Amino acid sequence: MSQPSRKDRTKPAEILVLSGVMAVFAGLIVLMSTREIILSLIFTGLAFIVALVIMAMLVLAVRPDGEEQIDLDEQNRPDGH
Repeated sequence: MSQPSRKDRTKPAEILVLSGVMAVFAGLIVLMSTREIILSLIFTGLAFIVALVIMAMLVLAVRPDGEEQIDLDEQNRPDGH
């Protein structure tokens, strides 16, 4: 079995970082408009979770390309190789 490519290994980190950036942006907007730190932290956490769930759902909705489809077919073989 071949090792996953660097792109495949870093995909989860990309999604987490992008969700974090969106959350910090939302938190800063709330902080600058209300000047309440607790409310800003709540919105930061909420925005992180919502962004993470939405991006994960979008990743799942993408159809696999040719190379990924071959890999999926190999994994689904009854002999396991």
